[in-house]
Amino acid sequence: MALPGQTTPDNCPSFKLVIVGDGGTGKTTFVKRHLTGEFEKKYEPTIGVEVHPLDFFTNCGRIRFYCWDTAGQEKFGGLRDGYYIHGQCAIIMFDVTARLTYKNVPTWHRDLCRVSENIPIVLCGNKVDVKNRQVKAKQVTFHRKKNLQYYEISAKSNYNFEKPYLYLARKLAGDANLHFVESPALAPPEVQIDLAAQAQYEAELAKAQSMPLPDDDDDSLDG
Repeated sequence: MALPGQTTPDNCPSFKLVIVGDGGTGKTTFVKRHLTGEFEKKYEPTIGVEVHPLDFFTNCGRIRFYCWDTAGQEKFGGLRDGYYIHGQCAIIMFDVTARLTYKNVPTWHRDLCRVSENIPIVLCGNKVDVKNRQVKAKQVTFHRKKNLQYYEISAKSNYNFEKPYLYLARKLAGDANLHFVESPALAPPEVQIDLAAQAQYEAELAKAQSMPLPDDDDDSLDG
């Protein structure tokens, strides 16, 4: 499963993971928490992309994600198809402190699905360590409409770092019991997260999941 011109250690299964979302949502910070991937990254000048090989150790052996990071290309209005081609899984990221980044999630999802159909996708709300949250739990409904997995994360504090990768690994392996047997080497936290406040948000999120979906197609951020 290695990408052209790339070999994997021990011939372990490897998957192309594309990460999309507005500029400034923390995609690069998130990928670079995994120190091995930062050390071994490659640059693909033809598409303006950094590729970080991130290894995770599971009860079924090692798995590698080749994480494609846009290197800021999304600031020029979308990404070229070459970024998405052969993508086997994806993360869509928005910033819970910036409403517009959540409003643009449907556009990123549409672009992604146009090129890479029927791949497992995780939606991540980043920066949950920041106090002035603008996107509330009940407003995050897009993942329910499109049957995506959703996680609240904080790249700078490493909060929930492994969850998107574990979800994708389980989907790709077709094994709901797959689990990580050791933690990857992560950069030390740059900020501390208020775990009590976040637990309250997660509870609100769980409650919101049982509410009826809004009728409108565009996710309203009013209220």
